[in-house]
Amino acid sequence: RRTGWHRDGAGSTGHCHWVALSRLADVATPLWRLPYAEQLQVKYQNQEKILQTLTSCLEEAGTEMHKPGGLCCPLRPIVPSPVINGYRNKSSFSVNQGPDGNPKTVGLYVGTGRARNIVCVRADRMENIPTKHKQVAQSYEQFLRLSPLQPCLLFHRGGHWRELVVRTGGRGDTMAIVTFHPQQLGQEALAAQKASLKDFFTSGPGAVCALTSLYFQESTMTRCSHEQSPYQLLFGEQHIFEELLGLKFRISPDAFFQVNTRGAEVLYREVGKLSQADGDTVLLDVCCGTGEQQPNPPQSPHPLSRVIGIEIVEKAVEDARWNAAFNGIPNCEFHAGKAEAVLPRLLSAWEHERPLVAVVNPARAGLHHRVVRAIRNCRAIRRLLYVSCKPEGEAMRNFLELCCPPDAQRKLMGEPFIPALAVPFDMFPHTDHCELLLLLTR
Repeated sequence: RRTGWHRDGAGSTGHCHWVALSRLADVATPLWRLPYAEQLQVKYQNQEKILQTLTSCLEEAGTEMHKPGGLCCPLRPIVPSPVINGYRNKSSFSVNQGPDGNPKTVGLYVGTGRARNIVCVRADRMENIPTKHKQVAQSYEQFLRLSPLQPCLLFHRGGHWRELVVRTGGRGDTMAIVTFHPQQLGQEALAAQKASLKDFFTSGPGAVCALTSLYFQESTMTRCSHEQSPYQLLFGEQHIFEELLGLKFRISPDAFFQVNTRGAEVLYREVGKLSQADGDTVLLDVCCGTGEQQPNPPQSPHPLSRVIGIEIVEKAVEDARWNAAFNGIPNCEFHAGKAEAVLPRLLSAWEHERPLVAVVNPARAGLHHRVVRAIRNCRAIRRLLYVSCKPEGEAMRNFLELCCPPDAQRKLMGEPFIPALAVPFDMFPHTDHCELLLLLTR
């Protein structure tokens, strides 16, 4: 079989499904069988290896360091997540052939394209996905199996129904986003499909999900932003809402928000402490999402003088501006655009004498070289907090560029930063990932 899942004999379909569920859990959450204390130990050792690599690379680059414990900076114990199971507030589900061969299966992928054994497995045994997300995914699968239209497994082979994203808030808000490939359908046929999806989740079997919002996006690309193809609200509220550190945040369909809300509160408190920000500080928040990185209400004992946020997703910037106004934080400004275009322009004109502290929280691809160069060459930035969900990846390149000796060829002429402290946070229990907060100073 192309899927790589073999069936032989009576009752083997059920066994095949059980094996698939276990394999998915092992692939997506490889630490789920370990007690939580052991998970933290494994992750701490991984972060220790990452710092060892950074230390060796900096030494090779000619950086002189004091090495406490043989590392370029102290490494604190990993901070555990306040919530261990069902902590995700956002889940993405694919549509493809399941272990039983049904192409209308909603779940997560197991296997690889190279091995030609990709199969889509329901998320039933995924410890990190909340029950509500699984319920919406199961309902979407039920809808697909009732629909006369086929799923879009490969663009060139036709089909329409594609992935599902589910987002939830702490007060029970639930947003579902369905992606659909229009192929050659006309507007009337598209309207009929939207109506059927809406009816299913409002008055049909899917009503049990009690969705707050249902969005529909027509997309002929693997990933598509709102600007490229607008999210169409089929029913409900435009946004869902979340509470974090006593503040209220609204969230658009494609806006970034940390997937572990309670874990994010712990992370952001530490970011606030290590920033050493006070009333004279300007905070530069790169990749700011909806503005939750630095909650700074006026009643705070040390309100910042100003917060400047940069975010590529325009709807997220709209959310950030709304969130600041709603929470009574007037000293914020947010810029929409790519950080590599916005930040150099902002910093080249920086003439303020007030302290400038930078916080960066990029995606796994890390910071663009122009962003690193702008930060490195801005004398006003003496303190930088880098939050990375994959420090062993492209972030490592960023660390080296920020901390290496001056390099005229790469236009890194500013005084190098020095690693001062590393604090890992377990934002993703059961997986082998965690968030690393690296404090750099100069």
